[in-house]
Amino acid sequence: MTMIYHCTLELHDSLYFATREIGRLYETEPVLHNYALSYVLGLVDNPRFKTVVAEEYSYRYFCAEQVPKYKEHLTPLNQQGIYVTPGKALNYAAILNTWKYADNRYHVEMKQTEKNIPSFGRTKEIAPESLFEFLVMSEQPLTLPRWVRIGKWASKAKLEVQELSKPKHNQAKEFTCSHPLNPLDVMFTNQVLSYDTINMPPVSLIRNVRMIGEYYTFDELPEVKLPVQMQYRFAG
Repeated sequence: MTMIYHCTLELHDSLYFATREIGRLYETEPVLHNYALSYVLGLVDNPRFKTVVAEEYSYRYFCAEQVPKYKEHLTPLNQQGIYVTPGKALNYAAILNTWKYADNRYHVEMKQTEKNIPSFGRTKEIAPESLFEFLVMSEQPLTLPRWVRIGKWASKAKLEVQELSKPKHNQAKEFTCSHPLNPLDVMFTNQVLSYDTINMPPVSLIRNVRMIGEYYTFDELPEVKLPVQMQYRFAG
């Protein structure tokens, strides 16, 4: 039986990751990618799943190279029947921070430079007390952490988890899912008719998705219609 957990994430620090770069502005979209959440929740490289996560892809305490291995890390979760949806903002505020740094060429060349010209940039971050929600599906009981770290600054966030009652499994027909989805994870099992795109790396997400397929509904979340048979899939 598939167990589904409704999770809310409350920020206790400002959250930053570069969704898009506009000149000197680095902007954070108020959406949490499901790849990032899978790492944040401790599901990747967890000792509990050491039987399926290869040691060569482990960087629990040390990362020798900055090369993402999403396929290698997340595919084992499919074997465990675990899937995390992207996170949707329930309420949020944005803050702007300006940073600057000096031109330090004189540290390299042992001679006087003409000028020490400062440079600057701005980050648009998600403010503390912003709230996100997402869903975790699992074929076995999960114990998720109470506190997590997320984003480039390893911002502290509080996680609240509620196990939902048994969902209603609806037969294939047209429905609309307002919750953000990873298109690679749903397009193989559903006929997608229309959607809005959320441009963000490493895979752009979609929302307000009109599709044909089987879906779950929940007594606790009457507005949510969630596609069935979602799992991590990768291009190529």
